[in-house]
Amino acid sequence: MQAVVLAAGKGTRLRPLTDEKPKVLVEVNGTPLIQDVFDNLIDAGATELVVVVGYKAEQIIDRYGDEYEGVPITYTHQREQLGLAHAILQAEPHIDGDFMLMLGDNVFRGNLGDVTNRQQEDRADAAFLVEEVPYEEASRYGVLDTNEYGEVVEVVEKPDDPPSNLVMTGFYTFTPAIFHACHLVQPSDRGEYELPDAIDLLIQSGRTIDAIRLDGWRIDVGYPEDRDRAEVRLDDTAADAEDGDTEEEEDTPDEAVVDR
Repeated sequence: MQAVVLAAGKGTRLRPLTDEKPKVLVEVNGTPLIQDVFDNLIDAGATELVVVVGYKAEQIIDRYGDEYEGVPITYTHQREQLGLAHAILQAEPHIDGDFMLMLGDNVFRGNLGDVTNRQQEDRADAAFLVEEVPYEEASRYGVLDTNEYGEVVEVVEKPDDPPSNLVMTGFYTFTPAIFHACHLVQPSDRGEYELPDAIDLLIQSGRTIDAIRLDGWRIDVGYPEDRDRAEVRLDDTAADAEDGDTEEEEDTPDEAVVDR
């Protein structure tokens, strides 16, 4: 499955970290955000990376060239930052089937493969990785309402009165139908073409969209303190994994070692 990475933003809220570089090249534990995104997408089965670039695009292109870990990269330019739906349309000429979409400023450790597997079942027109947040934080995100089957029935971008505390995480799978919906979206009050508005058009047209709960964690690196939180979380995750390896080794009987 192809994968689209949205990496055109300036990252004004991340200043001074983004004074001299694009947001997605801000490093977390020594790894640029976009490189962590690439790794996640390849682990989830990406066969091509389509990267939507904009602000200081040349730094991204110079760093990664035309492939990463053997997976080809295609770049497409968003000349003006007019919202996520507008950004997705820049990738349309390069997509020839169902695809993954990830925001380039998110650090994920979770079940992305569950989303791609659901998309490949052919029962869903889209699938999202979603998570619950405190109600007081929900208005910062695209908020979802679902039915008893886990299908998305409403999406609202940054609502004043959220219908739920279930929010989109920044990882999605779509059929090409999303492009038609993005073409139909009208500018929001913020003057941007919003992805939730395009998704809502899919829902109104009778498309099936599945919400899959995040099993793990993710951090949207929007502010310098988010970068710090992500570094702490990655350190904790690495420490937990190391402890697990140690316990497994301790539990292995000596006889089993000899037999091997």
